[in-house]
Amino acid sequence: MKTKKHTKKNNTTKLALCAGAAALAALAPQAHAQSADALIDKLVDKGILTVDEAKDLRDQSDNDFKTAFQSKMGMPDWVTSYKISGDFRGRFEQFATTDNNSYVNRTRFRYRLRFGIVANLIGDTEVGFRLGSGDPASGYTTGNPLSNNTTLQDNGSKKSIYLDAAYAKWTAVRSGDWLLAATIGKMDNPFAFTPMVFDNDLTPEGAAITGAYTISDTQSIAFAGAAFVLDEESKATRDPALFGGQVTLNSKWTPKLATSVGVGALLISSSQQLTTANVPYINQGNTRNAAGVLLHNYNPIIADASATYTLDSFPLYPGAFPIKATGEFIDNPATGQNNTGYWLGATLGKAGTKHTWDLSYRYEYLQADAWYDQMVDDDNGAFYQNASAAGSVSAGYFGGTNVKGHLVKLNYSITDSLTFSATCFVNDLIMGTVPGAVQEPHNAAIHAMADLMWKF
Repeated sequence: MKTKKHTKKNNTTKLALCAGAAALAALAPQAHAQSADALIDKLVDKGILTVDEAKDLRDQSDNDFKTAFQSKMGMPDWVTSYKISGDFRGRFEQFATTDNNSYVNRTRFRYRLRFGIVANLIGDTEVGFRLGSGDPASGYTTGNPLSNNTTLQDNGSKKSIYLDAAYAKWTAVRSGDWLLAATIGKMDNPFAFTPMVFDNDLTPEGAAITGAYTISDTQSIAFAGAAFVLDEESKATRDPALFGGQVTLNSKWTPKLATSVGVGALLISSSQQLTTANVPYINQGNTRNAAGVLLHNYNPIIADASATYTLDSFPLYPGAFPIKATGEFIDNPATGQNNTGYWLGATLGKAGTKHTWDLSYRYEYLQADAWYDQMVDDDNGAFYQNASAAGSVSAGYFGGTNVKGHLVKLNYSITDSLTFSATCFVNDLIMGTVPGAVQEPHNAAIHAMADLMWKF
């Protein structure tokens, strides 16, 4: 039986240990996240603290650290935390044709820098922005909407920094099986389509609602709806805008097998305002008249599916090894010809942590008017041998629609923060410069890239 003196001594020791852990937790974010938690867990293992006491101590240390951090940073009471993140990528890039003397094979060196801050506020709200490097779009002082790459050129001239994202997000529902959030501003794309539909660097402007519903332990539904402004035209009654929605069913059938099936629809209103003179003309492919006005509307329906099987191990790969097959189909019913596309691919492995890697292949066939050409991947292009007489099509290498071909890509994570990538596109045009003309089969274009990217 414990004496009163023995009990008092134990309580004093426990209080001293708790005070020490709390002090350690308040020293710095790293100490708070690692050392303090490890110490508290050890005290629970030794029986010095109960589970409830450990929880109370963690809550108290969190509050102490938050108070100290707010005081040092001058944060108002309604700001709960900040998150800083970004990346730097260096790139070697080459363009070539297999058999066409009218196109000059060339190389260039580029970099991409992105830096952002997100402030989390009380009431499940966050406000964030991200700055990004980039070259100005031709004829504009603003940047290329499809790229943050900056080209090394012009005697080492000073380079531009643009606002890549600026948004506010409110998570209205985060309870039970439901998640629902609303975002306004310039944001990361809320849709989960492949680059056949949206370039990965596109950050649209407008409003979006995203959410998810957990059906069971093995199935969930994700959904997104958005309305984005494409341009502001002072002499037009209605500005061009993009509206869309997507629903995806994610299923985990066994510990090793998972699938995803989705369907979505997009619609561009007042598309005739999106002339080559009104907005940056980055990609090509759509059918336009001599003035650069789109001749068709774009309201495609998109279906996608993927299946992932995870092996316990694989040669030269640490840990479980995923194998993923993916497909996507697009059809634009607003026009009766050259209005479909598809994307088929497979990925072995998954890069992202030290010594992990992935190798992927895909074949894409995207007809000229399946979708608005200024939205799709600008790296996935082909060579236009001749410019149109009206000037609505330029000669040279361009991304966009009216492209078919192959992509092979390798990613290898040297460390958790550093990844090497090698990418190669081998493509042809589906049609030549003049609608209905067949591009010569030996006119394939090769676009190769080698990247090193550091995350921070």
